[in-house]
Amino acid sequence: MSRNFELLQNLGKEIQMFTPVEEKAAAVALEVGDVKPPRFDLEPAQRDELMKLVQRVFLAPGVEGSHMVVVCGMETDCNSAWICARAGEILAAQVTGTVCLVDANLRQPSLHLEFGVDEGPGLANALRQPDSIRNFVRTSGRSNLWLLSSGEQAQEWEALVASDRMRARLNELRGIFDYVLIDAPAFNASNDVASLARASEGVVLVLKAHSSRREVARKAVKDFGSAGVRVLGAVLNQRTFPIPDKIYSKL
Repeated sequence: MSRNFELLQNLGKEIQMFTPVEEKAAAVALEVGDVKPPRFDLEPAQRDELMKLVQRVFLAPGVEGSHMVVVCGMETDCNSAWICARAGEILAAQVTGTVCLVDANLRQPSLHLEFGVDEGPGLANALRQPDSIRNFVRTSGRSNLWLLSSGEQAQEWEALVASDRMRARLNELRGIFDYVLIDAPAFNASNDVASLARASEGVVLVLKAHSSRREVARKAVKDFGSAGVRVLGAVLNQRTFPIPDKIYSKL
């Protein structure tokens, strides 16, 4: 099934849309103990759109870009892990600093699947154990791209996401890595996503075409704002039709 996505900006005011592109799941061949460089299985247009996201959130010229960002789906099937993984790969290819991807979606973890590895040990283990966070992070194939997978399944996942221990672990990651991208539980699945996002510099929302409603997205932006969280932008996923050039030229 083809899935399309596009970057949306300024939710809550007027949504700006960039040309949608067709998504393919990246076929990354990675095995534990046999690390191979991840490859970009992306069409040029896909790469361009993800580059726009990375440039605007992390590498905007003339301003201090974000260094720790939460990626949050509006619904449980928005595939935020795909966006997080591909953006992290592109960011790592653009910078000399280190990038860490974190699967904080302890309810439905899937970030590890984007790199063909198992779930852990990972974040859930780090939230229960005193060992250094370095002991739970592993390479993803690039020398400067690292992965903190979800770890062992946690029945108390919602309490862990909102815990002081989570914030302490994120601060630990901030001190080790130059950039941290966090795949969070879906907005409609947890009341504690805002507490996770407050530990970061902002959130990128992932909406699902033909499912996520604009008014719901705007309410999410308002709720995040009330919680003191910056919404840096949004990605509309699984779009099945392009924006006509005549309309796009006016956006």
